[in-house]
Formats: sequence, C-alpha cells, structure tokens
Amino acid sequence: MIFLWILLAVIFVSLLSLLGLVLISLKDKTLHSLIHLLVSFAAGSMIGSAFLHILPESVGTLSGLTPFLIVILGIVLFFVIEKVLHWRHCHDEHCKIHPVAYLNLFGDGVHNFMDGVAISAAFLISVDLGITTTIAIVMHEIPHELGNFAILISSGLTKTKALFYNFLSAIFSILGAILTYVFATYVNSIIIYIMPIIAGGFIYMAGTDIFPELHKEKRLSKSSLQFLFIILGILLMWIMKLVLNVV
Repeated sequence: MIFLWILLAVIFVSLLSLLGLVLISLKDKTLHSLIHLLVSFAAGSMIGSAFLHILPESVGTLSGLTPFLIVILGIVLFFVIEKVLHWRHCHDEHCKIHPVAYLNLFGDGVHNFMDGVAISAAFLISVDLGITTTIAIVMHEIPHELGNFAILISSGLTKTKALFYNFLSAIFSILGAILTYVFATYVNSIIIYIMPIIAGGFIYMAGTDIFPELHKEKRLSKSSLQFLFIILGILLMWIMKLVLNVV
C-alpha cells in the first residue's frame, strides 16, 4: 500500500512538467516576452534553492568546510560539462542549441531524482508526512517547471522538444522514488554528497549562463521586470523554506 502511495505521488509530480502546454498555446511574440520573465524567475529560484534549501541542509549533515568544498566541486564540474558541450556542439562560437539547455536538463534530472527520493523517504516514515512532503514539492515544482521550460525555449529548443525533454527529466523522480523504496538503508549516505554538487550547478548556471543573457536587455522597463522576477524567485524559495520549517 505504501509503495502505491509513493508511485501515485511521484507520477503526479512528474506530470507537472507538462505545464509547458499552457505556454505552447501562446503566440510567439507573447511567449518571447514571457520567456524572459520566466527565465529571470528561474534564475532567482536556482539561487534561492541553492542557498536557502540545499546548503543549510548540507551544513546540518556534513561537518566543517566539506559542504562548501563540494559546492565548489559542483561549480567546477558544471564548468567542465559545459566546456565539453561547447566542444562537441559549437563551432566558431555558433551554437544552434545553447549548452545551458543540456546543463539545465542534467541538473533538473538530478533535482527531480532527489524529489523522488524525498517523497519515498517521507512515505516510508508515515503517510501523513509523505502527503505533506508531496504538497511542498508540488508548490515548488509548479513555477520551477515553467522556468525550466522557459530556459529550454530560450536556449534554442523548439516548443515540442522543450516539453518532451522537460518531461523526460521529470521522470527521474519516479526512478528516485523506486530506488529509495528498494534500497532505503543505503540511499541517504549518498544523497548528502550529491545535493551540494547540485547547489553548485544551480549557482553556476544562474551566474554564468542566465544572468549574462539577461544583461543583454538594455531597456530600463524590461530590466526592472527581470530584477523583480529574480527577487520573486528567491522569495518563493524563502517562503517554501519557512513553510517546510513549520511543517
């Protein structure tokens, strides 16, 4: 019965990746205007998620400088991955698909895997905790998935491909949930080292790929909106942190 609860929860969370369907129906001009705001929001969410959720959790489970060293490792790792993607997919600085799309899919796949782990682990403790954790993740994933879709579109993917790859990435939550259910005793010891790497990846993507792209917008009105949506992304992560602490 517990496994059924876990499966239903992660399938529901995975289906949130299809929220991009709401954006697909928009006209290209409207979508283009909205994309920049959603990308700004996604950047704020990444920064907020790294500094307000993942790092505090890592500091609580790892001692000394270890979590911060692993975050630095994550930043360097994502730098290397992006370099490899540039070498493989870009020639003379011309990229049909910007490497940040692949970085985002990689980071989001691992992030979704961790969501599945969290949901499964919570249900293994109690159904009430599992439901509460699922609700918290759903509230976080709704804007997160829209932001991911926006990043993929702005990186050069078509609407259909962006929706498909975003859904493919979301399925990793099901994998994470099943593996946690099967190997519940061993999973936690690995997760505490993976999460700071993802925090480093989020910081890297926001700081080196998304922010420089946003700086290309010179108009004060649009730049002000970008700033507002970055702050909103960070605020959402802060509010979710406060809610989770209360729960």
